[in-house]
Amino acid sequence: MKVKDVMHKGVDWVSPDTPITEIAKLMQGHDIGCIPIGDDDHLIGMVTDRDIVCKGLASKNFNAARMTARDVMTEGIHCCREDDDLAKAVHHMETLKIRRLPVINKSRRMVGMISLGDVSQFASVDLLTQCVKGVSAHH
Repeated sequence: MKVKDVMHKGVDWVSPDTPITEIAKLMQGHDIGCIPIGDDDHLIGMVTDRDIVCKGLASKNFNAARMTARDVMTEGIHCCREDDDLAKAVHHMETLKIRRLPVINKSRRMVGMISLGDVSQFASVDLLTQCVKGVSAHH
C-alpha cells in the first residue's frame, strides 16, 4: 500500500507570522492536532497543540495577542513522498517518534498528511503495533 492511498489530502500550511490564536482556531475547526509552517513556499516547521501549550501558554512571557507560529513551532520538517510504501513512512514516524508526517509529491509540494490515526485504519496489525510502540515510547 502507498502513502497516497492512506493520507489526508488537501492539507494547508500557514506562515510563521500567523498568530497562535488563529492556529488554535484552525486546529479546532478542522479537528486536527498540528499545522505545518511554511515560508517562501517551503515547509520550515510544525506547530502542534502540545507546542502551543508547552512553548506558549506555559512560558513566562506568554501573550496570546502577540505570540506567533514562529515563537512556538518545532523547527525543521520531516516528510515522506506520496509514492512511498506505507511501511517506509511508518518506519520513519517510528524512528522520529512522531505521530504525523507531511506528504510531498515529486515536485516537493505538500499534498497531504499521514497520521497515526490513518495508519491505524489501513496498516496491518503488526505494522500498526510496531508504529504505536515506537511513536508512543517515552522520550
